[in-house]
Amino acid sequence: MSDIPEQSLAGRLVGDEHHLLVRVYYEDTDFSGVVYYANYMKFFERGRSDYLRLIGVHHYELAQMDPPLAFAVTHIDITYKAPAKIDDIVLVRSRSTGVKGAQFFLHQRIERDGVLLCEAHFDAVCIGFDGRPRRLPRLLVNAINHTVTDKKPE
Repeated sequence: MSDIPEQSLAGRLVGDEHHLLVRVYYEDTDFSGVVYYANYMKFFERGRSDYLRLIGVHHYELAQMDPPLAFAVTHIDITYKAPAKIDDIVLVRSRSTGVKGAQFFLHQRIERDGVLLCEAHFDAVCIGFDGRPRRLPRLLVNAINHTVTDKKPE
């Protein structure tokens, strides 16, 4: 295990948002040097995972619960506005917009120098390893609700 503090790699919480800086590498781009559209999903996933990590929710701990739990994304609404390019440093902003039963909802944005490149709304569900939905554990609900400022519209 490294001596680097885990949280120094996980971005930071700023108000009700999580901020994560991500560098665009060659592997993230297509032949023209811009980020391949599907790779924005990887950036969003890193933001979601590190957001959860900083509020005290670790994937490996969920997998060790009884019953073991995981997350599955059930819906994504994504809009692309402008391209990121090789060597750009982009900011992934993640904000929880609510929880309900087994579900939680997030709004995420990717920006470069304050310019919106891409944004998405994600619905995720807590599942058991059998693939069936499971109510979010109270500890997780409390951690997420602590950062929520507005709820997902019904």
